[in-house]
Formats: sequence, C-alpha cells, structure tokens
Amino acid sequence: MTTFLRDTATVLTREATPALREPAGLLFSMGQPLLFLFLFGSLLDGAVGSSWQWFVPGILVMMCLSGPMAAGYLLLVELLGGSMERLLVTPLNRTAMLVGRTLKEMAVLLCQAVLIILLAIPLGFRLYPAGVLAGLAMLILLGVGLGALSFVLAIKSVPSGTLFYMVTQVVMFPVLLLSGVLLPVESGPEWLRVVGRINPISYVVDAQRALFSGDLTDPSILYGTAATCLIAAFGLWLGNRAMRRGL
Repeated sequence: MTTFLRDTATVLTREATPALREPAGLLFSMGQPLLFLFLFGSLLDGAVGSSWQWFVPGILVMMCLSGPMAAGYLLLVELLGGSMERLLVTPLNRTAMLVGRTLKEMAVLLCQAVLIILLAIPLGFRLYPAGVLAGLAMLILLGVGLGALSFVLAIKSVPSGTLFYMVTQVVMFPVLLLSGVLLPVESGPEWLRVVGRINPISYVVDAQRALFSGDLTDPSILYGTAATCLIAAFGLWLGNRAMRRGL
C-alpha cells in the first residue's frame, strides 16, 4: 500500500506540474462554461423557475463531461509519441498511473467548479452549503469514472486516435444535450423525453439540481447517486484493466 501511494503521488505530481506552471491554460479551458454562464444563463432568467439554481448545476455537469472525458488526450499523445513507453519500463504501479492521472483531473475540476459557483452568486445563485458539498462530491465521483473511461479510449485508439476523437467529439455532444444541461428535455417531444430517460447523465443532472436547490430529500438524488456510482465503478474497472493489459 505504501508503494502504491508513493507511485500515485509521483504520477499526480508529474501530471499536475505543467498545469501549475501555466495556470492560464486552466482559465482558458473555462472559456465556454463562463460564456454559457453569463450569456445563456441570463437568457434563461425567469424561464425555468429559479433559473440559476437550475442552470449552474447543468454547467457543472457539462464541465464534468467535457473536462475528464478529454483527459485521455494527453495520454494518447504520450502513447503516439513514445514517451509512455519510457514510463512503462519504470517500476511504477500501473494502477497508480491511472489513479494519479485521475486525481489530477479531479483537482482541476474541483477548482473550476468552485470558481463557477463563486461567480454565479452575484448573478442570483443561492448557496446551500450542504447541498453544494454533496453535489461537488457527486461530480468528483462522476469525473473519476469519466476520466478513467477517457484513458481507456486513448489506449484503445492507438495508433490512429480515431476512436478517441469520434467518441469525444461526436458521441459526447448528443449525450450532453439529451441530459438536459442547457434546456429542459421535458419540453421536447415524447421520443426525446424517452431517449433522455435512457441517458444516465440525465439522472445526475436532476440530482445536482435538487442538491443545489437545497432539497436533500428529493428522490432524484438517490437515482443520480446510483447512476454516478455505476459510471465510476465501470470506468475504474475498465481503466485498471486497460492499464494492466492494454499497454
């Protein structure tokens, strides 16, 4: 266990150092969420009840989908460039490689989520501390699963990288829209609502909105937690398997 923790800390430091040296890149990656927050959120003001309690959780889930799911890009670059091969000849635990990379992405996600929440407060977002903390914990757990799945895609995409780009650019956008992060799916046609119910991310979105509204007893929280745990468990299982067998 001591060796595993040491290897995890080594990988985490390796992954986090470039981001700490160029923090402007983290702010640049928040350009789209901030644009949606200040422009799109203002357009929804009054259209969906308490708009900021409805919209801010959607933005956070969107960040959780776009950030961790793109995390595998750096791994893909290392695999295609050959630098990952030099890392694999070291005695580092391969599971620790996965955990360390995932922890780095979660730290970035947490910092960005806190910044979004702080910026939304002057706009009218009401802060319910218990709900926000529970919501952030759920987001981090979801990000762990999505980040691990992203690493699996990177490994399976070698040597062309086509699979990674196809999933992250083509598949994720419909998943994002059908989860209702930007507009309520309930206002769409029946077939759209049915597809939205099949999408596990929609349950996470509903749970986040209940938590960020301070309604800790809403049944949607149970469904959202279950969906999050399933995604996290599936992602970590596949990611650990791919790290051990696919490299």
